[in-house]
Amino acid sequence: MKKNKTFNSRALLFLPIILLINCTVFGQNLKIKKQKSQVILALNAYSFNDLLLAKEKRDNQSVYTLFNLMDWCADQKIEAIDLTGYYFPNYPQVPSDEYITKIRTKAEQLGLVISGTGIRNNFASPDPAVRAADVELAKKWIEVASKLHAPVLRLFAGEIPKGYEDRWDEVASWMIECYKECASHGEKYGVKIGIQNHGDMLQTADQCLKVLKGVDSKWAGLIVDTGNFKTKDPYVDIELLVPYAVNWQVKESAFGIGSPIRTDSERLMHILKKKGYQGYLPIETLLVKGVPYDPFVLAPALIKELEDARSKVYR
Repeated sequence: MKKNKTFNSRALLFLPIILLINCTVFGQNLKIKKQKSQVILALNAYSFNDLLLAKEKRDNQSVYTLFNLMDWCADQKIEAIDLTGYYFPNYPQVPSDEYITKIRTKAEQLGLVISGTGIRNNFASPDPAVRAADVELAKKWIEVASKLHAPVLRLFAGEIPKGYEDRWDEVASWMIECYKECASHGEKYGVKIGIQNHGDMLQTADQCLKVLKGVDSKWAGLIVDTGNFKTKDPYVDIELLVPYAVNWQVKESAFGIGSPIRTDSERLMHILKKKGYQGYLPIETLLVKGVPYDPFVLAPALIKELEDARSKVYR
C-alpha cells in the first residue's frame, strides 16, 4: 500500500511534464490532420483526346492507348484518372469484359484509381426516341463503370434545341426524367451519375441545382466543369455547387476555352477548403484552334499550379 502511494506521488511530480509533452505532440498531429487536404489531383483522359482518337501511328510511335496514358500517369505520380468512354474500342458499343478487366487490372497494378468515366448523350433532344436511345446507352455504360470500379458515370444535358430557346423548363423536364431513369439504374450497380454543366442546357449553378433537385436521388450528383459556366463570375457558381459535386473537370481558364485569364488556383482551393470538399479533382486541358497543343506539357503544368495552390491553402 505504501509502495503504491510512493509510486503515485512520484508519478504526480512528472504529470505536468507528461501532459505538456502529450498536448504538444498530439496537438500538432491533430492540427496537421485538421488542415491536411483531402483534395486529390487527377487527370481527365480527354486532355489527350487527339492522341487517343488517332487510328494511325505518329512520329514512328505506336498508336497511343489508355494503357499508355495510365503508364504516363504513374510516371507523373498522378493518383487517379477519369477514363472517358470515347477511347475504349468500338465506342459507343460497350467494351468486352476481357478488355475491362485488363484496364482495371492495369490501373490496380499501377496504384492508379479510376475516378470515373463518361459518354456522349443528348437528353435535351425534342425527339423522344433520341432521348430513349441515349438513356439505354447510359445504362450500358453504368454497368461498364461498375466493372471498372469507377464510382461515377459522367453525363451531359444536351444543346439547347432549336425553337426552344425560351422554353428551358420544358426541356429541363425531359432531361430530369432521363436522369432519374439513369440514377435508378446506377443504384443497382453502385454507380452515381454525374450531371455536367457543359455550357449547353446547363450554364449556371441555378440551372444545375434545379435539375438535380428535380432528379432527387442520392445516386445523382454534379460534375463541376469549372470552364463552362456562362456567368460573370464562375467562381460564385463553383462555390454554390461544391456540396453536390461527385467529380470535376478543372480547366485552364474559368472563362471558357481559349480565354487568356488563367484559372485562379488559389481561389479555387480556398473555395474547396471552405466548403469541405474531399475527393478527386481531375484536370482537363483542351486544344485551342490555331494554338500549339502538347498535353504532355500542359497537363502537368496545370496540375503543378493546383498542387502549389493546395500546399499554400492547406498548409
